[in-house]
Amino acid sequence: MAAKDDPIVIKKYANRRLYNTGTSTYVTLEDLADMVKKGEEFTVQDAKTGDDITHPVLTQIIFELENKDGQNMLPIPFLRQLIAFYGDQMQMIVPSFLEQSMIAFSKEQERFREQLKGAFGKTPIDMMKTPIKALEEQTRRNVEMFQNAMRMFTPFPPAGSNSTAPAEPPKKDEKSDDLQELKAQIAAMQRKLDTMS
Repeated sequence: MAAKDDPIVIKKYANRRLYNTGTSTYVTLEDLADMVKKGEEFTVQDAKTGDDITHPVLTQIIFELENKDGQNMLPIPFLRQLIAFYGDQMQMIVPSFLEQSMIAFSKEQERFREQLKGAFGKTPIDMMKTPIKALEEQTRRNVEMFQNAMRMFTPFPPAGSNSTAPAEPPKKDEKSDDLQELKAQIAAMQRKLDTMS
């Protein structure tokens, strides 16, 4: 018998039917989507081989949801960028970055909801400013997380600390300094990746 904290096992049979071993019932992809929304942990196993097929089943759920009318959440430019990363040197970093971005977004979603709720009763222009400011702030945080993720995967020091990158002259504008530092880090990362391949 599985421990209480163990994920529920869903078995997928050759006829594509999904069986929830926790409730001893057949379930649908929609049922699995509801389980995800409720925070219920589960794994999906091929009933014949026992292989873990959770990833392709979750991907299939996203595909089904994206095909429902009015449910499109993944914009075309994002999908194109994601596809372009397959086989790219940066492919190993993308999953970690996306995971950390979604964790941060999940933590901030309540604040977003409060801001949207507070926007009602304001002028239409004020209603537009509030969510935009919140999204700009989240984007800034995502860039910081990406930089931190890149530091985790790079065995060399950041630009400016004994790196081979030429030092940039100091600028008076703080935003320009940050931009130059980011460019130097990206260039150093690209050089390191080029030597690895």
